[in-house]
Amino acid sequence: MTILEAIAVLAAGVAAGTINTVVGSGTLITFPTLLALGYSPVVANVSNSIGLVPGSVSGAIGYRRELRGQRARLERLIPAASLGGICGAIALLTLPDDLFAAVVPAMIAVALVLIVIQPWLTRVVARHRPHGRDHSLWLVFATFCSGVYGGYFGAAQGIILISLLAVAIADDLQRLNALKNILAGLVNLIAGIVFLFVADVAWGPVALIAAGSLLGGAIGARYGRRLPPNVLRALIVVVGVFAITRLLVWG
Repeated sequence: MTILEAIAVLAAGVAAGTINTVVGSGTLITFPTLLALGYSPVVANVSNSIGLVPGSVSGAIGYRRELRGQRARLERLIPAASLGGICGAIALLTLPDDLFAAVVPAMIAVALVLIVIQPWLTRVVARHRPHGRDHSLWLVFATFCSGVYGGYFGAAQGIILISLLAVAIADDLQRLNALKNILAGLVNLIAGIVFLFVADVAWGPVALIAAGSLLGGAIGARYGRRLPPNVLRALIVVVGVFAITRLLVWG
């Protein structure tokens, strides 16, 4: 890897860490960067998943104020996300690389529709939510499914996850974003641990992405948490449309 290539990977890590903390889809920056440097899709995906973990940690620390009072939610959703991450990592290593190519853009599109109609849909769901419960069994299952997707590929995992949380949980969008950061980061961590034992890892890019994402996560938390809900929702839609476009181009 040349100096210029190393700088490009580091810069991609900073951008990905920032975007992941604020919205999600940072993989759409780091993954194609590694592909452009000649790494195979599986090696690039594995190395990217491991490298982005520090950014999730710094982003979660930056959002610690928004995490207050959400322990019960984390205790219920973390096992589902963790199990999903394990299953997704195994799927990446055993299934054909292009299996999800057709459905991933559709999944992101559905997530964007959910995030746009979330205020109205949340009100409708709230009328039928028994005894004030804010995360039913379907959200646990949906969190598991998003974990499978995140462990398998991860691009736009954050967008899919926050759209599900926003529909199921009556709370401020920034608090849900903090919850999303924990769950998505955990999926990356779990998948990364699996990859450490059974997959080829490009450690040079991992180190550069990790350093960049660590800084980017702190930047995203510092500025992203100040965004009003409507601005954050609009940013999610913009990034999601970009994600769909990039995935269709790759396909």
